[in-house]
Amino acid sequence: MLAGVAACAPLGPDFREPDMTWLSAWQPDLYGQTYQDPNAADISQWWQRLGDPILNNLIALARRENPGLQLAGLSILESRAALGIAVGLKYPQVQRIDGAGAYVSEYLHGGPDDDHRDYRTGDIAFNLQWEMDFWGRFRRGIESADAAFFASIANQRDGQVLLAAEVATLYYGYKTTLQRIDIAQRNIALQERNVEITRELFASGQQSELDLQQARTQYLASLATIPTLRLTQTLQRNALCALLGRAPGDLPELAGADDRLPHIQQIPLGQMPVNLLLRRPDVRAAAWDAAAQSAQIGVAMSDLYPAISLFGTLGWAGTSLKGLPDVSTLAAGPALSWNIFNYGRLRNNVRVQDARLQQQLEIFRATVLEAAREIDDAASRIAQTDARQGILDDSLEAAQRSLEIASRRYQEGYSDFQRVLDAQAAVFAQSDLVVINRGDHVAAIIELYRSLGGGWRDATVDDLIPADTRYQMLERTDWGELLEEPLPAIDAGATP
Repeated sequence: MLAGVAACAPLGPDFREPDMTWLSAWQPDLYGQTYQDPNAADISQWWQRLGDPILNNLIALARRENPGLQLAGLSILESRAALGIAVGLKYPQVQRIDGAGAYVSEYLHGGPDDDHRDYRTGDIAFNLQWEMDFWGRFRRGIESADAAFFASIANQRDGQVLLAAEVATLYYGYKTTLQRIDIAQRNIALQERNVEITRELFASGQQSELDLQQARTQYLASLATIPTLRLTQTLQRNALCALLGRAPGDLPELAGADDRLPHIQQIPLGQMPVNLLLRRPDVRAAAWDAAAQSAQIGVAMSDLYPAISLFGTLGWAGTSLKGLPDVSTLAAGPALSWNIFNYGRLRNNVRVQDARLQQQLEIFRATVLEAAREIDDAASRIAQTDARQGILDDSLEAAQRSLEIASRRYQEGYSDFQRVLDAQAAVFAQSDLVVINRGDHVAAIIELYRSLGGGWRDATVDDLIPADTRYQMLERTDWGELLEEPLPAIDAGATP
């Protein structure tokens, strides 16, 4: 019988990852923003290429303290425990000791003499039942739980990818805001000087009040941009605090941050973008989720067939009543259970599981399509912000030259003061646009690294949750070796 059980193939389909035929033709050049370099370092720590120690420190802190990443780590521990449950079902499902003891006092009525008697009874039994895995119910259950476990690891990797990109985006957004504030303050200082000059000229009767009010209008309009920029800076800082698991407030790690932004021409890649796409953690998680659901079809199908079990009982029962012997029991044999009249419930459950599998397959296809779109969008954004940067630099140079000419012509009496104000406003606006575009360019580079799936590394058990959390869990519950046992090594491109 055991040999027959081992020989039975489990019911249900064996999972195959959907064939994305369009990927074979999708070999984008990414608008010339990347180049193939077999010797290029992998993109697991792409932020190191930006050469910013503050960013490196922030990402390291976020990896240790981010609540979302800790939740992903706890999900791995949960799925590992759930896998242990599934594995345990392979073995005898019922291994139970039952026992009872009683003191009985009986009063006898209706006889010639009322009387009573006291006695004691007791019994104990060991019961065992083992449902044989003829149809692969438990093997499919293990397969499903195993795939769910691998999916949780992939989700934790995806959390690392998103976290690194978000920290870097906020950090360089903060630095961009610092630049914009500096530009605004320098412009405000110049405009404040203009207001003082026009006020003196108006007081001496050399200029009309119109010049004064126009200068004040421009000055106050520029001054009003500072609170908005300060608010943006606060929001970016608070968002970084949240990613680091801290309350909103000052972030000492940003104290030494300057307003310089990195300048990157091209990104070296050790693999083709299509290969990196298929290794993205969210793509792998979608595949593992589909594999987990595929196995559930086999679990549901096994309910259509009889459950064949082996059972056994070893028991003893005794009483203190005289004349009644103690009884020892030994029983063993096969058992069969078959729910034949289920009114379509079991077959419809198989259909439900199959529909859920198809949904997971569509989610996988959609995830791959979305990944390709994100890669293409990010590369295009890099190319366009780079092209726009040259135009904006030239525009700023023209605006600065226009200001020089307007100022000289005003000093020589050939033009009015409004031309100077207009030229100053143009310089301020173009300077701000130059900085914003540089920030957008850096954000696009970060987005490309994220969309290529860069920013994760194999997590150890110590990486999943902090030491104090592990201690609390051990204080509450006997986790055995699950909080120390190393995680399995899974290749990023592994197929379920």
